[in-house]
Amino acid sequence: MQIWVGLGNPGAKYALNRHNVGFMVVDAIAEVHGFGPEQKKFAGSVREGRIGTEKILLLKPATFMNESGRSVGEAMRFYKLDLSDLTVFHDELDLAPFKVKVKQGGGTAGHNGLRSIDRHLGSDFRRVRVGIGHPGHKDRVSGYVLGNYAKAEIDLLADMIGAMAAEAQWLACGDGVRFMNDVALRMQ
Repeated sequence: MQIWVGLGNPGAKYALNRHNVGFMVVDAIAEVHGFGPEQKKFAGSVREGRIGTEKILLLKPATFMNESGRSVGEAMRFYKLDLSDLTVFHDELDLAPFKVKVKQGGGTAGHNGLRSIDRHLGSDFRRVRVGIGHPGHKDRVSGYVLGNYAKAEIDLLADMIGAMAAEAQWLACGDGVRFMNDVALRMQ
């Protein structure tokens, strides 16, 4: 079993924030792959399903970003899983908009959701970094990540999320390179 976590903030007012792209991705994966209905568990919402032969639990913490680790930790302990079974989808300032990169372990780059998960579980988990670009100055970061995608970006956002959901089988079987390549090809 694997747990795939989408990072974001709960509530309708955050739904289209750049910081919520992790929620958007796991919702699309659930729809494309026919996952079961949403249930409230682990201080969040979960949907269970399969991608290929792999059983996947999709988790969206309802704890707000800076406490995501509490929700993720509860789920990981309940299922007695290792960090190698955890994948986290999150927004990435240091990556061009709509670029997707997979990485094992690493730092938090100031991301409060990753920082919280690190604090609760450690840092050696797989991350799917979804580029949102940088606003240019550190004083503008908070407003930028908590801002909505612009209308002109919505089609590209939908294409990227659709590509990620369509190629999720490569993540499920552990081939992050194939996932990145196939998502990039679909985005051309």
